[in-house]
Amino acid sequence: MPRQLHIANGNILAQNILDLGIQGDIVVWREMLCEGPTTYELGTPEFIKMRTAFLKKGYQINPEDYKEKFLDELHKLDRIKNVDEIILWFEFDLFSHINMIAAISRLIENKIDLPVYLVCSKKLKGEKEFQPLSQLSLKHLKNHFDQKIPLNEDDLEMANVIWQYYNEENPLKLKALIKQKSNFEYLSSCVRTHIERFPNSKTGLNTIEANILRLIKENNITSLNQLLGYSIQYQGYFGYGERQIQRLLDKLKPFYSLKNNKIVLTAKGEEAHTAARNFYQDLKNKDSFGGVKMYDFLYDSESHNILKL
Repeated sequence: MPRQLHIANGNILAQNILDLGIQGDIVVWREMLCEGPTTYELGTPEFIKMRTAFLKKGYQINPEDYKEKFLDELHKLDRIKNVDEIILWFEFDLFSHINMIAAISRLIENKIDLPVYLVCSKKLKGEKEFQPLSQLSLKHLKNHFDQKIPLNEDDLEMANVIWQYYNEENPLKLKALIKQKSNFEYLSSCVRTHIERFPNSKTGLNTIEANILRLIKENNITSLNQLLGYSIQYQGYFGYGERQIQRLLDKLKPFYSLKNNKIVLTAKGEEAHTAARNFYQDLKNKDSFGGVKMYDFLYDSESHNILKL
């Protein structure tokens, strides 16, 4: 049997690999590179300074924890020995795919010349519904592993180029790659989702922020915890975790309130929901996606273009 190295997106998948009894070492990828500033090259002093400052301020993650949980794992990719093939275990969403392309970039940077396979969420024959890898039974997860997707040189290079563009100051370059074919079934959708994270030219809210207001408007949500749950469950391709969604809800507090045991839109929320007013200046902050400041660009939902300010 070939000697395998598994790169797993998060603790749950890593534990599931162990529970399946699949042989091979596991590198656990514990990052959220879809949020905050990043650089193309991982683990440099500049990268560490950027990431630790962002994670400390936004999520109260200490630099010591970051070193142990991410950097120490990352450096395992610099010491790959006695391995015949590499298996990537990443979900279908933007959160996971940004992590995945960064991992692939690291492999390319280290000139790793080994077969690379992808285990990713998808509905396989015999399965009743689509579920993320982390929610699959071990039996169905093993089915995904047995049907893992071989990635060719063009696939890996495409992932590397997207990671490079993600770290540059011009997201328009990424838009040109949306229609490019590859063995990554969801990569184009994730790039499109990323493009929609820039503020809408009419409202100043991005797609996921507008979606949260829509959920409030269309559902009988009776508590902040229920709002958090709805926002996580119905977010589409973003793949944000609880803490990321909570950060968004905190940002959007002027747009909703709890009234008579129901979450309702405020006057500002109604204006934003109906695109009656542009809240760009109200929401503008210094948030970054990779190499780009979020509020340096606008997204036009009609043309699907990005406009630089």
